[in-house]
Amino acid sequence: MRCVTDSSCLIILVFIDTEFRTLRLKAEDSSGRQHVVTVKLKPKHPLEAPVCTADLPVPLAMTWTAQSSLTHVHTQFLLLLESLAEFWAVLDEIDQKTWVLEPEKPSRADTMRRIVIGNNVSIKVEVNTRHPNMLPECCLLGADHVVTPLRNKLNSNMHLWNPECSVLQNLRDVLEIEFPSPATHEKSSFSVECGICYSYRLNSDIPDQVCNDSRCGQPFHQACLYEWLRGIPSSRQSFSIVFGECPYCSKPITVKCPPRNPEN
Repeated sequence: MRCVTDSSCLIILVFIDTEFRTLRLKAEDSSGRQHVVTVKLKPKHPLEAPVCTADLPVPLAMTWTAQSSLTHVHTQFLLLLESLAEFWAVLDEIDQKTWVLEPEKPSRADTMRRIVIGNNVSIKVEVNTRHPNMLPECCLLGADHVVTPLRNKLNSNMHLWNPECSVLQNLRDVLEIEFPSPATHEKSSFSVECGICYSYRLNSDIPDQVCNDSRCGQPFHQACLYEWLRGIPSSRQSFSIVFGECPYCSKPITVKCPPRNPEN
């Protein structure tokens, strides 16, 4: 790490390649979060604008003229970081006070969190970068007998959403629940293995299909359940839905066809 003085601005340089074409500049926002912007200089620098990339949930658009310098990049980057401070504060609170199933290792570019509510039930929230404290897009995941009452509360209490409160507090109030937290629960309590492959993670996927029978509630990976049902003669398919029986309790179960791998 080295410090570079460009005009009147002190810039922290954390990397530069041997050709002096790729640089990484460090920046810290007002909340103390550390960020890095990668700057790739074009052959006709400074006549051509450099290519700038960073771990952000929004595009990194930089204004540039032939008179611009690293100071301009650094300053614009800092301004963009400050515009996202509230958004990151929302996600930081969720990460610190709840068990997050997905993403496994959130980056500053991620806008989604799948939060544990209880055994085999969770809520996926997509936080808006521009209006982070507004009601996010929500998707409840789990068995119908657990998810339906929560969905009803979400719909009936939506008017209680208060943008002056945090997203996490609003979710507690609207759903009328307390989320399990790292202070009170072990994550292993909610990381239930797939009932077919007996693994929790299948590549990057976790079990998100659950038997709706309240006496069973066994979770499965979508791909595992799909392949299992496809191999059972009594199963049937209608459009993108496969109908069959739960491998554990033989009660009716359905699964959507998993998305195809574009490489196949």
